[in-house]
Amino acid sequence: MKILRWLSIFLVITSASAQQAPWARTDVPVSSHDRVYAADQTSNTVSVIDPSSNKLLGVIRLGDPLPGSLSPLYKGQLLVHGLGFSPDSKTLAVVSVGSNSVTLIDTATNKVKETIYVGRSPHEAFFTPDGTELWVTVRGENYVSVLDPMQMKEIRRIQLANGPGMTIFGPDGRYAFVCSSFTPELSVIDVPSHQLIKRLPQASPFCPDIALSPENDELWITLKDVGKVQVFSAKPPFEQRALFDTGPITNHVNFANNRNGKFAYVTLGGANQVKVFSRGATPELVATIPVGNLPHGIWPSGDGSRVYVALENSGMAAAIDTLTNKVIANIPIGQTTQALVYVPNAVPNGSGTDNLAPLGEAANTVRLHLQAAGTTLPDAQASVAVNSLGLVDLVQIAAQGLTPKSQYHVYLAESDHAPFGKLEPLAVLKTNPDGGGIVQSIGPLKTLVSSAAASTGAPSRRFLIVTELNDPSKVVLRQTATSTGP
Repeated sequence: MKILRWLSIFLVITSASAQQAPWARTDVPVSSHDRVYAADQTSNTVSVIDPSSNKLLGVIRLGDPLPGSLSPLYKGQLLVHGLGFSPDSKTLAVVSVGSNSVTLIDTATNKVKETIYVGRSPHEAFFTPDGTELWVTVRGENYVSVLDPMQMKEIRRIQLANGPGMTIFGPDGRYAFVCSSFTPELSVIDVPSHQLIKRLPQASPFCPDIALSPENDELWITLKDVGKVQVFSAKPPFEQRALFDTGPITNHVNFANNRNGKFAYVTLGGANQVKVFSRGATPELVATIPVGNLPHGIWPSGDGSRVYVALENSGMAAAIDTLTNKVIANIPIGQTTQALVYVPNAVPNGSGTDNLAPLGEAANTVRLHLQAAGTTLPDAQASVAVNSLGLVDLVQIAAQGLTPKSQYHVYLAESDHAPFGKLEPLAVLKTNPDGGGIVQSIGPLKTLVSSAAASTGAPSRRFLIVTELNDPSKVVLRQTATSTGP
């Protein structure tokens, strides 16, 4: 009996450890003290969610939406994009790509503590496991900016290959791993000395996201341009363990452990899915979860019971139960959300709603679907979001199933079928090697009828179509008449 009792205690202890990457700490059950944060790129906000109720509490406004943010930017931030948080859960680090900044926010009060400016187009930021440094990948240049979060300033730079995309640390704080967005190279850095100790080949140049397992044994990177995931050992000699196809616009990856096993969750923006893979010597697909338009950032709860996913073209965050791999909630958030993090015990006391604003105009989004327009590319499709920015609107199209490494024209057409009528060009869509691509355009897209058009009896409705670049008569994607249009 004594042996069985000790065995039971051992199983409880081991099953309740190393749940949330990358800290490798014991389970933190979901509660009203936790927060989910989403970086809303177009509305320049951070959405704040209470996971205990799966409700949006409000947003932290860091800047104005377009077109106001195109004026000289003396105040406020532009293109809120990346997120990281301190190991004590007290500080949120928010990276804004357009204003080259890292904003430090007190999680208990939602109040900005300081804004630190770094180099051109930073992408993501994360704290060292001891919380003494904040490493920011400066993707528009060739280095990691190391910040002192107490002095609120840069203290050194670590030179790397062009376009460092994201940094993640092992829970023991010994190694840092930095993938690249422009160079097919993964860097391994000795954290105490800040020295580059190894370069590993990425299977493609464009890695947007990197995650390290809570057990400190597996490093997963996503390859957005080719729709793959690459897995390395997190221990020397850091050998490649796996390389496999995932799907178009492979965005972010993270981990969750539960009584069913150890799993990696990967967001596929082109397929509107999250794919779940078992971890181990040979990762295997165990579930495919439909989640909504253009899933992007993903992060597990502190006990691994849920993962939260930012849906970039849906204006929502989806909560997934990791035991059933089913969506259990959809929560409204800001526009074109990129990164998302789950911070356990972010608000130890009180409601944690101070300094939050309502979602406001950012909630005004129209969602569309484009389907294949013929037999040439039968698998082609696209999700579309038309986001209100106040005076103007932003349309974002995420396509898949097109010809790899090609260019297409996006038009507004008078009809949803041939001959389509007068075409108004909006943008040029470029595809990745996996046949997926994302493009944006800004304009008065919801109010398309001028007084001159109205007086001539021109049609008041327009339809989105995508054509071959040099031949607008060859339509590859079209919006149907039953789809709600701009």
